Amino acid sequence: MLVGLVQQRLYISWGWCELSTARFWRENPSRYNLTAVRCGVCKRILFPPRSICPICRRKSVGKLEEMKLRGEGEIYSFSIVYEAPSHLDKMKPYVIAIVQMDEGVRVTGQIIDCEPSDVKIGMRVRSTLRKLGEDGESGIIHYGYKFIPVKS
Repeated sequence: MLVGLVQQRLYISWGWCELSTARFWRENPSRYNLTAVRCGVCKRILFPPRSICPICRRKSVGKLEEMKLRGEGEIYSFSIVYEAPSHLDKMKPYVIAIVQMDEGVRVTGQIIDCEPSDVKIGMRVRSTLRKLGEDGESGIIHYGYKFIPVKS
């Protein structure tokens, strides 16, 4: 039987430093940053990061180098969502796009801070950290990347 809620700050030892739980998740490269890997064999950039190159396979083991994408690119394709799950009702209509990053990989994300009718193929965008939603009764807030138009 749960008698009461215990709140405490959890510290995770990571080598030479300690991180709070929130900071640990915030600094997790694949959670909030556009982190990819570059294959040391074929030089292909892979997003999301993988442990093996799908082209080079076994030859790439131990030869993948982590890299952070600059976060800028242009819209390759997009769709305006008019009917959405109930938890996304407040956002309707919204735009989901495939963004061709300057490094060459394609990333799927929501386009924000503009009207859906203003979104065009070839439009320059950059990534930004934004709230994705809240989870259940506890109200845990989830953050992630979305894309905003680049002002010319």
